[in-house]
Amino acid sequence: MVWLHEIDPIALGLGPLQIHWYGLMYLLAFGSAWMLGGYRARKMGSGWSEKQLSDLIFYCAIGVILGGRMGYVLFYHFDYFLQDPLWLFAIWEGGMSFHGGLLGVVAVILWFSRREGKTLLQLGDFVAPLVPLGLAAGRIGNFIGGELWGRATDQSWGVIFPRAGDQLARHPSQLYQALVEGVLLFALVWIYSNKPRKPGSVAGLFLVGYGIARSSVEFFREPDAHLGLIGFDLLSMGQLLSLPMVVVGLILLLRPEAKR
Repeated sequence: MVWLHEIDPIALGLGPLQIHWYGLMYLLAFGSAWMLGGYRARKMGSGWSEKQLSDLIFYCAIGVILGGRMGYVLFYHFDYFLQDPLWLFAIWEGGMSFHGGLLGVVAVILWFSRREGKTLLQLGDFVAPLVPLGLAAGRIGNFIGGELWGRATDQSWGVIFPRAGDQLARHPSQLYQALVEGVLLFALVWIYSNKPRKPGSVAGLFLVGYGIARSSVEFFREPDAHLGLIGFDLLSMGQLLSLPMVVVGLILLLRPEAKR
């Protein structure tokens, strides 16, 4: 029996002020990263202070927001940007891209590594396990908001999303992504990071894991209507953007460890 999506995306309304569940999921994501990072920073010999961790999470949050918005505009709506470059700053209209947010975080890590005297790979390995649970929260936010729905299905767990503009039962692909890109990827990367690894390996596993997970679940997700399937009429934009992640991740995982 299919389910009609009727969840109110607004968690709390205070007159003209409306607090959306999606925004609360972002707070939950950053909060989980801070708590997990604190756990790792308190380990003996971690080389991390509380101030360094707080600064890193703060700047990464900025990188996620700015990079996510820029990625959404440039990757998914570049035509809008060409017509009106100021649309880049119209954040009230919504629109975030994971891959753009990732690039924003990479930029922050590059800068932060120079400021704190840490290597890029060290920072990447520290940050990677903190990310997946935040991704899960974001996808749950997408589901609550009834956006980024899946393709039509005849499965009993299909969901009718009114915002899709039809009465088709669809895969709740947001929840698939929350499980695969979030919970399962977190468990994999977190467990892998608990033992000493060559620099860059933890970040490499995250990149490969996310790229494969995202590319797999995208086959259940409805492609962006204005883009459709653009890679050989088979792949979505999300899948195309995930391919370089897998390549870079494999390089980090398979490269020989530098001799000391």
